[in-house]
Formats: sequence, C-alpha cells, structure tokens
Amino acid sequence: MRSPSFPSWGPPPPLQLLLLLLPWPVWTQVPAAAASWATPGALDCPEACVCAPGGQANCSGRALPAVPGGLNWRVRVLLLNHNRVYALPPGAFADAGALLRLDLRENGLRWVHARAFWGLGALEQLDLSANQLEALLPGTFAPLRALRALSLAENRLARLEPAALGALPLLRALSLHDNDLPALASGLLAGLPNLNTLRLRGNPWTCGCALRPLCAWLRGHPRHAPEAETLLCVSPGRLTLSPLTAFPEAAFSHCARPLAARDLAVVYALGPVSFLASLAACLALGSAFTACGARQRRRHRAAARRQQRRQPDPGPRTASPAATASQA
Repeated sequence: MRSPSFPSWGPPPPLQLLLLLLPWPVWTQVPAAAASWATPGALDCPEACVCAPGGQANCSGRALPAVPGGLNWRVRVLLLNHNRVYALPPGAFADAGALLRLDLRENGLRWVHARAFWGLGALEQLDLSANQLEALLPGTFAPLRALRALSLAENRLARLEPAALGALPLLRALSLHDNDLPALASGLLAGLPNLNTLRLRGNPWTCGCALRPLCAWLRGHPRHAPEAETLLCVSPGRLTLSPLTAFPEAAFSHCARPLAARDLAVVYALGPVSFLASLAACLALGSAFTACGARQRRRHRAAARRQQRRQPDPGPRTASPAATASQA
C-alpha cells in the first residue's frame, strides 16, 4: 500500500504556506485598500481627483469651481492648480488636517476667508501664485505655524499687512514678486525670524519714508534677497530710478521714526484715560457754568422783586386848577 504523498510538482514554497496560515482578511484587504485610494471618486479619495498611495491627491486642471469634497487625513499633498476656485470659504480644508503641501496656482482666486486655512497646522508648503488676490484679511495665515514656504507671487497685492502674515516662525521662503506693492509695511518681516529667501522683483517700489523698513531689512540680510541689487524704486513726481540698496539709514533721517512697542503700549494705555479725563473735565466745567448762570438769574429776579416792593403807591391823582376852571 502506497503512503500518501504531495503532488508531483513538489511541496509548496514556505511563503505560500505562510500566506495560507494568515487570516484571510489581512492578505485580501490590503491590495483592495491600495486600489481604492488610487481610484478617482473612491471612498478614501477626494472627488474628481486621482490619488496615489503616497497620499497625493491630484486635482489639477479639472475646471473645479470649489475645493473638492472627500478630503481626509490620508491626503498629504493636494494639487488644485489650474482650476476655477475663485474663493476659499471658512474651513475649506478642515478635514485634511495632515496636509503638508497645497498647490492653488492659477485659479483666478480673488477672496480668501480669514479662517480658510484653519485646521492645517501641519502644512509646510502653500502656493497661491498667479491668482487675482488684491488684499488679505488679518489672521489669514495665523494657523499655519509649520509653514516653511509661501508664494504670493503674480497677484494684485497693493498692500500686505503684518497681521495677514502674522508670526510664522518656521517660514524660510517668501515670494512676493510681480505684485503691486509700493512698499512693505513696518513689522511685516519682523515675525519671520528664519526667513532666508525673499523674492521681491516686479513691484512698483516708491522711493520714500514708507520704504524704510524694507531697506533696513535688505541691509541686515544681504544674502536672503538674491534680487536685491536689481530692485529699483521710483521717486514721486520724477522719472528717476534708484536702487533700494543705495539708501543708507541716513537717507531716512527726515522721516518720523515708528514708535517702539513700549511707546505704543503707553499711548494705548494713556489714550483712553486722557480722553475720559478730558470728558469728565468738560462735563464738570459745563455743570459749573450752568450752575453759575442759574444762580445769577435767580439773583436778578430777587433784586427785581425787592425793587418793585420798595416803590411807593402813587394813590389817586388830583386835578389841576386850570382843569377845574374849565369845568366850571
């Protein structure tokens, strides 16, 4: 009697035996999950996008009018460039808290809500270039504490307030080229301690006192602005061009120095107090003048009444002798 034996093709390889011993959900679901992430419109992939296993969601060039739905924590890179996202509402990316890179180039973007980027505390790269932004609200980039690269190039920014950028301690690259900036507001670069690349070309810089903060920063960071030698400003009312690096601090000696933080604190503290004190003084003086006027009027009326009481009663009048003779 022959003993039982394996088929003629030999014993199964050890790897196949290991797979057969594993529970079936483990080795059947992993390929399915990878396939679902790479499929457009799948459960784990944002709508109208093509996703890759590395966490990249490619939504470029699809004429999308808004941020696509279906964002989740698995999205690390979101490419939304070359679409039609004209506005970013509050919490537009709230479900993508693990996002590291966001590309919004060439969308015709005109308006960004101050809370549009809330929830993106891990974001490191943000590209808003080649849009139609004219202004940014205070606090727009405040939640992006991990941001390392920000591009606002090729927009229509005529003014960029320090409150819009806020404090970005890790920001290393900032692109502001090809906008409508005549100067940079005082304090704008103060909240960027690690900035080492600043792109500024293509702006209509205006020579004047408003240019003082930028010139001071360029003198203190000559290596961080590679285009500094080519930056020119136009003098008001003239056609002359001057390089920004040619203005020493003495050139701004006629300009009023901005107040320091302590001076601003004193002004803000004393301003309301002095206003309330002056208001109280005005009320007190007005009340005193009113009381004095009323007292004088009472005195005049009392004096008039006393004078009337002192005058004698004229009594009955007697007829003159001529009138008596004529009556006879």
